[in-house]
Amino acid sequence: MADTAKHTYSVPGVSCGQCVAAVTEEVEQVAGVRSVEVALDSRRVTVTGTGVDDGAVRAAIEEAGYEVTG
Repeated sequence: MADTAKHTYSVPGVSCGQCVAAVTEEVEQVAGVRSVEVALDSRRVTVTGTGVDDGAVRAAIEEAGYEVTG
């Protein structure tokens, strides 16, 4: 069984509650994701899960309308 991992992404366009909801909704659909935390103050998205595909998370954030810069 794979270990749970935590990945953090810089998403500068996230600035309000609607942004949080949009990103969370998209990223939660990625296989293996257990939780999504969006920090407005640091504009970072932290994803926790098992066997999560980095490219799929980045694509989900972009699908929500935001650019991943890190």
